[in-house]
Amino acid sequence: MVDTRFHSSSGPISLGVVLSTLGRKVDVDERRAAELVISGAEELSLAGPEHLALAAQAEYRAALAETGAGAVIVHPKFLTDVPSRVVPIIDERPHELFVDLLERLYPLGTRGIASGLFEPGGSAPFIEEGVRIGTNVVIGPGVEIGRNTIIGPNTVIGRGVTIGRNAVIASNVSIECAYLGNNVVLHAGVRIGSEGFGWLGQGRSNRKIPQLGRVIVQDGVEIGANSTIDRGALGDTVIGEGSKIDNLVQIGHNSRIGRYCLIAGTCGIGGGTIIGDNVLVGGGAGTAGHLRIGNGSILSARCLVTKDVPAGVRVGGYPAQDLKAWQREIAMLRRLNKRGRE
Repeated sequence: MVDTRFHSSSGPISLGVVLSTLGRKVDVDERRAAELVISGAEELSLAGPEHLALAAQAEYRAALAETGAGAVIVHPKFLTDVPSRVVPIIDERPHELFVDLLERLYPLGTRGIASGLFEPGGSAPFIEEGVRIGTNVVIGPGVEIGRNTIIGPNTVIGRGVTIGRNAVIASNVSIECAYLGNNVVLHAGVRIGSEGFGWLGQGRSNRKIPQLGRVIVQDGVEIGANSTIDRGALGDTVIGEGSKIDNLVQIGHNSRIGRYCLIAGTCGIGGGTIIGDNVLVGGGAGTAGHLRIGNGSILSARCLVTKDVPAGVRVGGYPAQDLKAWQREIAMLRRLNKRGRE
């Protein structure tokens, strides 16, 4: 969700006023837009009557029908799915209009940790007893750090971040837009809450999509050296309780890792991927974005997952498939190759 601890909104403000700053005609009921006051943007499923949301593709339709948003930017072909209580803003390029409005609703921008550290105001950090802080540590306004946590040298903790009790944060770590639970371990060089990799106009303008979400790291998670966990675009990136992530792992924005997973080194998890509980991911494995990996499944080392994986299934290969089927194919190819040489 969009959290005002990390991202300051220009709202509450009339939707009509915001739209008027675009400098171009927008297809909307001007009377309803003028009367609607919005405080910011949110995902369809979480939005309330004071929020602006986006419904740009077919997969949004179910959430659109149930949304509590005050206004929704919608592609014309989904207009009939907009509830009558919601103000539709109709556009052939809804993602571009959404970014235009996000840039106006969050004028301070979302470009990294520096803006959060140096914004004026904000409450002093709250640090419980027994916390040990190394040299050259930078702590932003509104940060909360729990009892007996250790913060290593040269670490930077951005505005509003919360770290639980008995955590170990090693040296040269950066944390922003994040909530960390108790007994979390971050090894040297970990990056939590960096901007997700989201762009519009690929190959033309490469316009940045503001990344307004968070990272939630639950109790007992351990993250290896130089791994990166990107924050969500609007929603949250979540690392489930007790999961262990090795060195040099990339977790894309809006991904959700279940409880007690093991992810070995140099893996890449594409944005929006949902991984169930007790999943094992071998070294160097990767997933495309927006997939579902079922509970208890195993992704073998170096495999590339391009489609959903059912619960309890072991996959391997490139692209990944049932491991035994892939092994049979490799054995057959070896036999054919051997015969060809005879």
